[in-house]
Amino acid sequence: MSAHRLFAMPFSKVYPAYLQKVQRKQRSQQELDRVICWLTGYDESGLARQLEQHKDIQTFFAEAPALHPHAALIKGVVCGVRVEDVDDPLMRKIRYLDKLVDELAKGKAMEKILR
Repeated sequence: MSAHRLFAMPFSKVYPAYLQKVQRKQRSQQELDRVICWLTGYDESGLARQLEQHKDIQTFFAEAPALHPHAALIKGVVCGVRVEDVDDPLMRKIRYLDKLVDELAKGKAMEKILR
């Protein structure tokens, strides 16, 4: 089975879509960055470096310092698929991030997003 084309997409191309989504709902870039850093273990400078270097999504997650130990608590549906039922480990991480961004955009309290 070939890798999903999303895996080769630069994270720097996906990030603006996330940012636009949360800003439409009056959430900030700082909140988005906090959510991304919480999940991946990047600090702000590490996240900025990944964006500047246009790393693909696969590399972005592969180089992440550490997936948050509570990431498995992220449950729900993204694009009609239950996050917890995704078999591919990389796609599951992507869906975790999608779900966190969705929760941020829906106005959920940061304390609840960052389980």
